[in-house]
Amino acid sequence: MVVAVCEDEAGALVVTNARDASAVVVCTGVTHTSSPHARRSPRHPGGIAPATTGPAPKDPPPDMVSPRAAWALFVEESRRLWAIDAPIAFNIICVYGTNSTTQILAGHIGNRELSAVAIGLSVISNFSFGFLLGMGSALETLCGQAFGAGQVAMLGVYMQRLWIVLAASAALLTPLYVYAAPVLRLLGQDEGIAAAAGTFTRGIIPQMFALAVNFPAQKFLQAQSKVGVLAWIGLAALLAHVALLALFVSVLGWGVAGAALAYDVSSWLTSLAQVAYVLGWCRDGWTGLSRAAFTDLWAFVKLSLTSAVMLCLEPSRCGT
Repeated sequence: MVVAVCEDEAGALVVTNARDASAVVVCTGVTHTSSPHARRSPRHPGGIAPATTGPAPKDPPPDMVSPRAAWALFVEESRRLWAIDAPIAFNIICVYGTNSTTQILAGHIGNRELSAVAIGLSVISNFSFGFLLGMGSALETLCGQAFGAGQVAMLGVYMQRLWIVLAASAALLTPLYVYAAPVLRLLGQDEGIAAAAGTFTRGIIPQMFALAVNFPAQKFLQAQSKVGVLAWIGLAALLAHVALLALFVSVLGWGVAGAALAYDVSSWLTSLAQVAYVLGWCRDGWTGLSRAAFTDLWAFVKLSLTSAVMLCLEPSRCGT
């Protein structure tokens, strides 16, 4: 018995017996032979498709990757990931290093000053840091989509729009800094520590506005994988912060006010350095100030607030 494999009008394969044939017939369309089990094909002269004497071809097996090739692929992908992740991680370490060195130098002044700076940074400043960072994280999605779609010029527009939103948010958070002392006293904090913490938090209000400039520029650079410059700027800012702390606190003896001033200066140095790099070396993404930054602000605010709430609900954020 010989099998004929055919394709009917609907495109489905039909398998029939060809009792009077001596080969496997592969046909398309409707076929007909002398055998009552075969059908005629309108696609070929004579109604019979060309015959083949071998089995039907099979799909080629999927490519097999050798262990050596798999290891080489793993090493290459790991190298690419580390090239992006390591500078970002180092920049975060520098940010936490700035907070740590501020508390260390404050501890050299006295226990009350140490407590005041620790409360100011971990409660008040950390809350605003987490809130503004959460709002700034909304830019990651937008910048990633724009960069992936080849609309690099939109990155600059999004960054300017976020500058506006974060500056307004920082202004709304300012009363929390101004009235930190009575808020801390209301929460049961010691009178002397609350007063010193209030002095420190009022002194670091400029640092909060520096974050409003820092985060949009940071997300702008991260979306383009230009993260090496963030690591270098973070390192330079940390070294400058330690030097300023030593000058203002240890040499000039300005106490908590000197620590706050060093915190402000180093934060603004970081923000201005990032903006300078954007203006000078990111001409594709930065095309100048644009009026488009003032459009769709409310939609941008809603997206940013959602992102901020999500980040602040994490146990490690916003001073919790």
